[in-house]
Amino acid sequence: MAAEEKTLAEILEDQNLIDIARYISYVSAPQAGAIATFSGTTRDTFDGKTVLELRYEAYVPMAIKCIKSVCASARSSWNLHSIAVAHRLGTVPVGETSIFIAVSAVHRADALEASRFLIDEIKASVPIWKKEVYLNGEVWKENSEFLKRRSELGKKEAVDYCGKSAEVEGHDKKGCCGTKVRVNDE
Repeated sequence: MAAEEKTLAEILEDQNLIDIARYISYVSAPQAGAIATFSGTTRDTFDGKTVLELRYEAYVPMAIKCIKSVCASARSSWNLHSIAVAHRLGTVPVGETSIFIAVSAVHRADALEASRFLIDEIKASVPIWKKEVYLNGEVWKENSEFLKRRSELGKKEAVDYCGKSAEVEGHDKKGCCGTKVRVNDE
């Protein structure tokens, strides 16, 4: 099975729960000595405010393309067998999973490091928008990873993701989602 066939990236619309067992089963293999998972769940408070739910929106074809590209980047850094990523759209109540990642590898270090990389890169570069709904209002949120990435665009070694153009020091380049591209020509 080719590497691209061992990657499952799904955006789940109008579904209540992520079937975690399904994604663990997808990455399971006799040659995999480790399966690392990450489950991102809605917590009940943020900055002292009571959170009722999260609401996610995305342009699904672009989000899937970007997730697959982030998965390809992980494969280029670690020796991975299989990757499965599922992200819900719509309303995600407190205590429920909004994103689930499963990674299998021969060795645990590769699986664990790749899992961390995947969640950080997905939050930083995949166009999925989150609204936090509080007891007394709501707000669209930017992930801290996204804010850090955006601040890096002003630096000399800035990179671009998701095919969006970035202008730094008068240069304009475009890059494919998840593929780091130098923004300036130096």
